[in-house]
Amino acid sequence: MTSTLRKHLAMAIGVATLLAAEAGTAVAQPAGPSVVEQLRQDVATIHALGVSGVQARVIGPDGRQSVATSGTSDLTTGRPVSSDGYFRMASTSKTLVATVVLQLEAEGKLSLDDTVDHWLPAVVQGNGNDGTLISIRQLLQHTSGIRDDLPGYTTPEEYYQQRHNVYEPRQLVDLAMAHKPDFEPGKGWAYSNTGYVLLDMIIQKATGQPARQEIEDRILRPLGLDQTRWMGTSPALPRPHAQAYELFGPGSRVDVTDQIPVDYENLSWVTTTRDENRFLRALLDGRLLPARQLAKMKKTVLVSEGAQKLWPKGRYGLGLVERPLNCGGTYWSHEGGDGGYITLNGVTDDGRRSAVVSMSEARGDTAEHILEQEKAASALIDHALCAGGRPRTP
Repeated sequence: MTSTLRKHLAMAIGVATLLAAEAGTAVAQPAGPSVVEQLRQDVATIHALGVSGVQARVIGPDGRQSVATSGTSDLTTGRPVSSDGYFRMASTSKTLVATVVLQLEAEGKLSLDDTVDHWLPAVVQGNGNDGTLISIRQLLQHTSGIRDDLPGYTTPEEYYQQRHNVYEPRQLVDLAMAHKPDFEPGKGWAYSNTGYVLLDMIIQKATGQPARQEIEDRILRPLGLDQTRWMGTSPALPRPHAQAYELFGPGSRVDVTDQIPVDYENLSWVTTTRDENRFLRALLDGRLLPARQLAKMKKTVLVSEGAQKLWPKGRYGLGLVERPLNCGGTYWSHEGGDGGYITLNGVTDDGRRSAVVSMSEARGDTAEHILEQEKAASALIDHALCAGGRPRTP
């Protein structure tokens, strides 16, 4: 290990803290020291767990931003973490998909009560799976009962063997159809990536365009989110970005940056903390959906007992998770984890305060490591959203 690497691994405080204002807001002024210092402490705490690199951004009600980083973006060179680094959006893209579906409902192009079979005849069938009984709403809310069977890697050897495999959406659905459902539609809750593969396919049927194009046209371009990009089957990310690491066990920390997401249609989005904050704020303050559709998105059900270990008292709406705040009230989020990148986020109910923390290492070797990383990142979001007291409710 070089002295430079030791130096950067020893960093407990962010390399940079930036304060800025969104375009169109008041001239930038230093944010309150409590916000900045708390953010520095929280990213340092996450880094101290053994997470190689952390970047976080908080935006307050006045548009002012606080950004902190900690650790290194490259364990080989010791390069510091960039506050504007790209990362894989992973399952946070489910909120993009859900937003498009609800926009289409508002336009009368589909109904949340439409069955899967209405749009995709004979695609969901076999082993007790029945697309005539599953609604679009249930796909959005993970209450369809469809069991996931997405390919994945659990060892370094599997990563090197599978990292460039390409799967078409229908292939992923067929893998799920080889299993019996977890429960009858509407009779339980279980996270299903396959459900969102089907939603992508339904969007294409309803619009004639791939879901990624609808996301670009309806969300990214109108909001000016030019740092959110669909990478398709490219295994690379734009620069700057931190290398992504996966901890498989003692002595088995592997750079897993070079890979094609298994569900490349839905999970090949890359973004930044700036863009992810701006998207969530726009969604919750009503710029992307009519009030009726936003209310439907925020109608929640309790997540499963297993999921509550990560999201205590968490409730799932349509592509959004509702979680309680320690200062009272709740916030909305949808975390993402894929290819070594783990990102948590949150926005208050009125869209006025938001936070995103992205970690470039997944400590997935034990349940204890997974939980401590999740708890530390959740604490950062809670502190950021509670700054200044209980968030205002509309």
